[in-house]
Amino acid sequence: MKCVVPLLGRTREAYLAAGIDDFAARLVRHVQLDLPVLRERRRGGREEPDRQKREEALALRQSLSGGAKVVALDLSGKELSSEGFAELITRWEEQGVREVAFLIGGPLGLAADLVAEADYVLALSRMTFTHEMARLLLLEQLYRAFAIRSGTGYHK
Repeated sequence: MKCVVPLLGRTREAYLAAGIDDFAARLVRHVQLDLPVLRERRRGGREEPDRQKREEALALRQSLSGGAKVVALDLSGKELSSEGFAELITRWEEQGVREVAFLIGGPLGLAADLVAEADYVLALSRMTFTHEMARLLLLEQLYRAFAIRSGTGYHK
């Protein structure tokens, strides 16, 4: 299985970038991982949030390969336990899913139409996190899911 997490711009916070790099390095032992960095949309004035979300949605759509299962990360999504997330990934693999793309919005979140088009909508939590923090949390949970599946001691 291949996991793709397109990133809207680079991760600016050094401590988050270090954590993302750490979990990305751990994940490649379990799964093919691609973290393409997409061109970040410059923030406009207060009147432009919808436009920014539309432009980010377009960039995210263009980064997807045909046939990928699309998972949108959004507060409206389903919350899973770490074990439940591992079971979901296992089920997708058993169904023959070869690629899963996890979409994280920019500072304003994902466009509603992109969330509606997704094959699955996942909430990391009901709490709000920065989009850069969501990257780290997703990669840690992906690593945890693969650790659960392989029976390593990471998940206690």
